Amino acid sequence: MELRTLRYFVAVAEELHFGRAARRLHMSQPPLSRAVRQLEADLGALLLVRSPAGVALTPAGAVLLEEARGLLAGAERARLRVGAAAGRAGLTVGILGDGTDPGVFRSAAAFRRSRPEVDVRVRETDLTDPTCGLRAGLVDVALTRAPFDESGLEVRTLRADPVGAVVRADDPLARRERLRLDELADRRWFRFPPGTDPRWQAYWHGGAPREGPVVRGVQECLQAVLWNGTVGLAPLGHELPAGLAVVPLLDMEPSRVVVAWNAGGSDPLVRAFVGTATAAYRA
Repeated sequence: MELRTLRYFVAVAEELHFGRAARRLHMSQPPLSRAVRQLEADLGALLLVRSPAGVALTPAGAVLLEEARGLLAGAERARLRVGAAAGRAGLTVGILGDGTDPGVFRSAAAFRRSRPEVDVRVRETDLTDPTCGLRAGLVDVALTRAPFDESGLEVRTLRADPVGAVVRADDPLARRERLRLDELADRRWFRFPPGTDPRWQAYWHGGAPREGPVVRGVQECLQAVLWNGTVGLAPLGHELPAGLAVVPLLDMEPSRVVVAWNAGGSDPLVRAFVGTATAAYRA
């Protein structure tokens, strides 16, 4: 049994739904289903009972869930102990989007001053996974934006940014001082791919279903507005390319900058990073 396959199984067993588990792992559903079926074949036991409403654990599945959690926790402890014995200390930080937030630079500088011996690896992610790979085990901690599904995670708000509508500079709306969401109801918007966290997608759609080009990254969003005349949302205060403008929205909840990490984790480096980021964003 591979640790990755066990991690997949645990996600399905905890979510009791392949679709939700796939979103949590930031992967598509078919390979997740195949991995679990292969695990069942390898073990010679039915682990899950599948139905249109979701899945349920069999007695064998319940036993494996308990064992898998222990194995994954043990593997993480082994990784940390081996790294410590080898004199290495490492931390993988996920950063959403283009990573130009000044708070990121202040956090990096402060953490470097306090923990110069730590090797920090940065994983910059696109906009399709607001957790930056936390649930898939790709990062230890994430500097990102909410809202998203916070189950299994600890999340601390660092800052709240007002949000505006991004339009072409020659769009009649660009001359407005303020806008409301209902004034954008008949416009095309950029969208994220299927499988993107529903809470995240709903927020950046202004709480309503939208039609428009599918994008994955910050630059794709901006280019969709520039080339197709679509409407998008963005936090105020960010530099925009020539030809684009942002108009503040009166009835849009602020975008929260957050630091997130896996719940129940005891990694002292993660806790140190969370404290450093919190202080850096308040500076």
